[in-house]
Amino acid sequence: MSEMKRTSLRPLVRAACAAGVLGCLPACGLGSWFSDETSEAVSGAEVRRGPLAIRVVERGSLKAADFVSIRNELEGSSTILSLVKEGVQVKEGDLLCELDATNQIEKRVQQEIAVRNADAAYVKATQNFAIQQSQNESDIAQARQKLAFAEQDRRKYLEGDKKLALSKAEQTITLQQEEFKRAENKLEWSTKLADKGFLTATELEADRLARTRAQVLLDQATKERDLLVEFQVQRDTDKLDADLAEASRELDRVMLQAKARLVDFESDMKTNEAKLKIEREKLAKLDNQIAKAKIYAPKAGMVVYAKQEEGGRGMGQQQPIQEGTTVRERQELITIPTAGGMLATVSLHESVLKQVRPGLTCDVRVDAVPGHVFHGAVTSVAVLPDQNSWFANPNTRLYTTMVQIFDGVEEMRPGMSCAVEIRVDDIADAIYVPAQSIFRHLGKNVAFVDHGGEKYEPVEVETGRFNDTHVQVLKGLSEGTTVLLSPPSTFQLQAGAKEGDRAGENGVREGAGPPGAPNGGPTAAGFGAAAGPGADPSAGTAGPQGAGSPPEGAGGEAPPGGGRARGQRGGGEGGGNWTPGSGRGPRGSGRGRPPQGETPATGDPAGGTPAGEGPKGTDEPKTGGESTRAGDASGNSAKAGEKQ
Repeated sequence: MSEMKRTSLRPLVRAACAAGVLGCLPACGLGSWFSDETSEAVSGAEVRRGPLAIRVVERGSLKAADFVSIRNELEGSSTILSLVKEGVQVKEGDLLCELDATNQIEKRVQQEIAVRNADAAYVKATQNFAIQQSQNESDIAQARQKLAFAEQDRRKYLEGDKKLALSKAEQTITLQQEEFKRAENKLEWSTKLADKGFLTATELEADRLARTRAQVLLDQATKERDLLVEFQVQRDTDKLDADLAEASRELDRVMLQAKARLVDFESDMKTNEAKLKIEREKLAKLDNQIAKAKIYAPKAGMVVYAKQEEGGRGMGQQQPIQEGTTVRERQELITIPTAGGMLATVSLHESVLKQVRPGLTCDVRVDAVPGHVFHGAVTSVAVLPDQNSWFANPNTRLYTTMVQIFDGVEEMRPGMSCAVEIRVDDIADAIYVPAQSIFRHLGKNVAFVDHGGEKYEPVEVETGRFNDTHVQVLKGLSEGTTVLLSPPSTFQLQAGAKEGDRAGENGVREGAGPPGAPNGGPTAAGFGAAAGPGADPSAGTAGPQGAGSPPEGAGGEAPPGGGRARGQRGGGEGGGNWTPGSGRGPRGSGRGRPPQGETPATGDPAGGTPAGEGPKGTDEPKTGGESTRAGDASGNSAKAGEKQ
C-alpha cells in the first residue's frame, strides 16, 4: 500500500476544486515557455490507485487556553505612561501598567466644587422644609381652635342663651300682666271714689293713664316674645350653625394648604438630595477612574502583551501595545496565562470551511519546539469571517478556528508560530493524479492521456476530493494510464462561454501557484481566471514555479504592462493548466504598455527558496482574451480561492 499523500490544502486548489474547476490557466503549457525539445523532455505522470489523505494545513499561533485578561477601564481614550516588560514573571499585586489620568484628575477638582454646591442647596432645602412643617402645625392648630369655639358657641346658645331669652320674655310678659291688673284695679277704685267725690278728676285721669301704660307695656312684651320665638331664635341658631360649618371647612382648607406648601418644599428637598447623591457618585466614579489608571496584577504569572489593530493602508495588521500607545476603553492590554493548556489559532479560508468541523483531530508543529509533533482537536470554527482579513484584502474571507493541544509542553509560549494539520479524511482506495494534470476546457475538466511520442488524447474526467498536490478521479481514467502534466503545445485550451463571460465582465485575470512540493516534486504554476471580452488579450503566460521549501512558494508571471505581479494564492475559472516547475516562478517586471515582442519576467516565489530564474513570458495573443497571472497588473494580490 502506497504512502498516504499529506499536503497542505492551500486556498488556490481549494477554491478551484471546490467549484469543480481545475486547471484554469489559458493555453500556455511548457511549449509556450520552452522550445519543442524542452516540451518533449517533460515526462507524464502515472494514474495511481491507493490511499489518499485529505488534510488542511494552515499556519497559526499559540495562545493560552485559560488566561486572565486585563483591560483598560478608563472611559474614553488614554495613553500608556508606563508598562511592564513583556515576558516578565509578576506576582499578584505588582504594578503592570499606568495610564494617563490627567483628564480625570482635572474633572475631579471641578466635581468637588459641584458636590459642595449641591450639599449647600440640600441643607437649605432641608431647613425650609422644617420651617414649613412648623408653620403648617401652627395654622392647623389655629383652625382647629376656631372650630372648637364655634361648636362651643352653638352649644351655649342652644342649651343656655336661647332658653334664657325665651324665659326672660315670658317673665317680662308676666310682670306686665300683673302691672296691668294692678293699674286696672286701681282705676276701678279711683272711679268709685271719684264718683263719691273723694278724688279729683286729675287723680282719676292719672290712674287711667297708668292703666293704659301698663296695657301698652304688656302688648310690647308679648310682641317681643313672639318676635324672639318666630325670628331671633332661628336666626341665631342658623348663624351659629353656619359659623360651625365654616370653621370646619377652614380647618380642611388649612390642612390642604399646609400639605400643598409642604409638598413644594419636600420636592425641593428631595431634588437637592438626589442632585447631591449624583454629584457624590460622580466624584466617587472619578476617584475610581483615577485609581484604575494604575493596573495591578490580579494573579501571578507571565506578562503577555495584547495586540492592537493598525489603521491606514496596512489595516488588518496587529501590533503589540507599548508605552505611548493610545488605547480605548475596554481594550485588552495584557493577558496573564494560567496553567490551563494551550490553543492553536488558525484562519481557514472559506473554500475549506465545509470540510472542517469541531472534533477533527490535528497534528501541531511548533516552530520553537522542532522535531516534536503535538496532538490536538478542533474545538470551534467561527460562524462569521474575521473582519481583520477584510482590511488586508476585501475579497478574502478567513474564519478563525481554535485547536486544543492535548500534550503541550512548558516550552510553549503564547504567540509562538505553529503549523496545524487538520485530518479531514482518509480515502482508503482512490484513483488519483497530480493536480497539474487536470485542465479546464470548454467548461469541463479534461486530462491528456499520453500514448507515446507526440500522440495524446484529451479525456473528460470527473474529479472528487483533492488536496494540494493530488486530485481524486472518479470517472474517465484508469490505473496505470500516463497523463501529461501540461497541455500539448499544439492544443488550444478554451474557456467555457459562461466562464469566459463572467471573467471578462469583471476584467479579472487571477493566477497563483500552489505551494512548492516539500521534496522538490512538481508544483503548479497557477490557476488563471479565463479572461473574456474585458481582458487584455496580450498578456504573457505563466512560467513554471520552483519547488519551494518550506511549502509556501507561489508562481508568478509577467503582466502585460506596467505593474508588478505578486505570487499569491488565487483561483478562478477558465482555460489553463498546471505546470511542473524546476526553477523560480517568474514575476512580472514589465513596464509601459503591452509589448509586441517578449515580456521579460523574473521569478519571485512567495516563501520559496530561490532556485533560478523563470523564462520570459510570451505575448502571443489568445483568442477570447485569455491570460494567466500570478498577480494582477496593479500589484494587488487576490487571496485564496476567490472567484472574481
